[in-house]
Amino acid sequence: MNADFIPLEKNELKELLNKNWMTHDAMWFYNCLQEFGIEKTNKINKAAVRDMAAIEIKRIQKAVGVGQINTFDEFKSFFDTAMEIATGKFMKYKYSTPTHNLMQAQWDSCFAYEGMKALGVADRYECGISLRIDTWLTTLGIKFEVEPKVTGCMMHTDGKCFFEYRFFFDK
Repeated sequence: MNADFIPLEKNELKELLNKNWMTHDAMWFYNCLQEFGIEKTNKINKAAVRDMAAIEIKRIQKAVGVGQINTFDEFKSFFDTAMEIATGKFMKYKYSTPTHNLMQAQWDSCFAYEGMKALGVADRYECGISLRIDTWLTTLGIKFEVEPKVTGCMMHTDGKCFFEYRFFFDK
């Protein structure tokens, strides 16, 4: 072993793993795009995101020892933990819970959009990032509504991406 080897700190390792996962995701998308075109790739990508996100959130739930989520405060705490585990700093998002049963999320830049622009398909890309969050919530059995309803890419159409989630917790 090289004597100059420096082990990674936990956050450095998490960032590296998240970047590698997102690179795999991008290369998977690129190769599907080359083989099948954008319409079929969007369909396959959304199916894969739904399936992956359902497994991912259950794994996170089990790993941190969280059972059924019954209150908004329990949700906020778990969601913060899940986002810390599943995202990297390069993703550049922000979200807040300004009041009970409300979460607002925004991206002023988006790594996926930048990738779609580079591939020349940003105008036809159907967002998988918002679908990932929606699938988490559905899998956890959390009742919610989200606005706006998006099928394409808001970064392409609006220059930013934003969602407002309304939840239906009693407490």
